[in-house]
Amino acid sequence: MATAKKAAPAKKAAPAKKAAPAKKAAAPAKKAAAPAKKAAAPAKKAAAPATKAAAPAKKRTPNAAFMKALTPSAALAAIIGDKALPRTEVTKKVWEYIKKNKLQDAVNKRMINADAKLKEIFKKAQVSMFEMTKLISSHLK
Repeated sequence: MATAKKAAPAKKAAPAKKAAPAKKAAAPAKKAAAPAKKAAAPAKKAAAPATKAAAPAKKRTPNAAFMKALTPSAALAAIIGDKALPRTEVTKKVWEYIKKNKLQDAVNKRMINADAKLKEIFKKAQVSMFEMTKLISSHLK
């Protein structure tokens, strides 16, 4: 039994050696075919941007939820005014106020240092810019 096991690996090793040169001969044929495929691929990519360029011709319609005019609370009205505005405009006006009064933290620009008016809205001395929009939305009706 032991001799049969030794003989079997020897037989498997011999065909593997013969197959290796055959793979090397076939490999250049594959490499030659590969550039042809790569050359065909850019042609497909060139056609794709032409269809994407036609898509922006359609005017994008804004989301109605963002464009709905909302009335600010008294605390928020002290910063942006008492006129009803969409959420996007409210955020822009708050940012204008923050930049005008230099309330953005000097070290970490994502943090906003609240002054007396903003403390009424934020209920904290410092908030992140991501948390700010959440806190402002509670002051809009």
